[in-house]
Amino acid sequence: MTTLMIGRIAAVLLSLGTFGFLFPTNSWRADNPFLVPDLILCAALLVAAALPGRIAAPALLGAYCFAAGVLVTAVASYAVDDRIGIGSLIGATGSLIMAAVYLRARPGDPA
Repeated sequence: MTTLMIGRIAAVLLSLGTFGFLFPTNSWRADNPFLVPDLILCAALLVAAALPGRIAAPALLGAYCFAAGVLVTAVASYAVDDRIGIGSLIGATGSLIMAAVYLRARPGDPA
């Protein structure tokens, strides 16, 4: 399996996980400051995962960087309230790892 395929699969899983996380946490409220960024990161990851190979790699890198920024901010927001946002922490860690992978490897290389 190539790095590009792993990145595509991880992007879809992260996007669906983030979107699914909005329901049990009642995060569809208008006063949720993370609603729009969460929806944007979901869309960015799905679009980047669906792009053709040549442009998918840089698009996935950008989407993972955006997702990491949103999710690290969410983790920090939980920490300020003396809580641990385990979903955000897992998503942020995954995004940072995938961004690092895309910075180091050529996406067509075997994983």
